[in-house]
Amino acid sequence: MARTQPDRPFSDAELLAFLDESLGARRSAEIETAVRDDPALQNRMVQLRGQSIAGLHTIGSIWRRHHLSCPSRETLMAYTKGTLEMQHAQYIDFHLRDVGCRFCQANLEDIAEQTHATGESQNRRRRLFQTSAGHLRKDP
Repeated sequence: MARTQPDRPFSDAELLAFLDESLGARRSAEIETAVRDDPALQNRMVQLRGQSIAGLHTIGSIWRRHHLSCPSRETLMAYTKGTLEMQHAQYIDFHLRDVGCRFCQANLEDIAEQTHATGESQNRRRRLFQTSAGHLRKDP
């Protein structure tokens, strides 16, 4: 079976993100396919994981572990409402689409579900009020 080569070589940062399940889906699939048939890549991943577990920290690993490039939940909410400045919104677009941050994508999905649930709750309240408005007693 012929091994397919990835579009570009895998960086250590990408392999660690893959191991932490925080890499974008497309690139994760490329790594998963490549690692099956490549003993050298398997060994490299084992070595990277060992370094990570042993506490050999780099600025990049600390940055990724603490999600320092991720926008706050409040910022993501403003992004969904379209109230961010253009440059900030463009960064979040890049972070979600190009970087493929799974944490922020999940956070965004949660915000959308929460917003939808809040909207349904407000609609129920409004309908309940409208149907009961004629039944309220007026005091003389």
